[in-house]
Amino acid sequence: MEELNFHPKTRRREFLSSFAAGAAALSLGSLSSLSAQAGEQNNNHIYADADEWFSKLKGKKHKIVFDVTEPNEIFPFAWPRIFLVTNEKTGTPSKDCGVVVILRHAAIGYAMENRLWEKYKFGEFFKAPDPKTKAPATRNPFWQPKADDFVVPGFGPVPIGINDLQASGVMFCCCDAALTVYSAVAAQMSGGDAAAVKQDWVSGLLPGIQVVPSGVWAVGRSQENGCAYCFAG
Repeated sequence: MEELNFHPKTRRREFLSSFAAGAAALSLGSLSSLSAQAGEQNNNHIYADADEWFSKLKGKKHKIVFDVTEPNEIFPFAWPRIFLVTNEKTGTPSKDCGVVVILRHAAIGYAMENRLWEKYKFGEFFKAPDPKTKAPATRNPFWQPKADDFVVPGFGPVPIGINDLQASGVMFCCCDAALTVYSAVAAQMSGGDAAAVKQDWVSGLLPGIQVVPSGVWAVGRSQENGCAYCFAG
């Protein structure tokens, strides 16, 4: 077991520089292609039931949405657990709380399986370090982690894997706009086909993660459904 360092380091400037370099490689023609691709995805209804998905949100009294825009150490996953644990301490069990986590912008890698992290080098692409080694992650560190992978001072091992949180009723969604743009950037950087790369990414989404039209759409829908807002990185 390894205790985690709770001193967050900002990687935003480095990430934006890297992303801008990739995005700049996209031509106007490529952007037009992306628009057409987005239309095709809508015809395929990959997020046709997104509004209905929010009807599954539990918790008549305590509901919150965590807005995750980029890797931010363990916080996008620790905070939902803390919300549930501390509500239990004040008399509201987890089953009566509503929690939504939106993975958008550079955080969408966490919505995908280990195969894609290795194949597309998501640790480097999204500037997402492995919490243990601090090197670029070669797997999704928050999908089915070992029981003692995350140790918080004063709390000990905490179950903050996506699968652990889902088992506690936390709902995860992923931004389709970001999937479209980032897969196109990855394809451009590797000389691949944008549509094929996106199809590969969508096929590798983790079980139970809902695709939504955009992360900002989900932020709005969450608050319309009574969620308080928390920026998680």
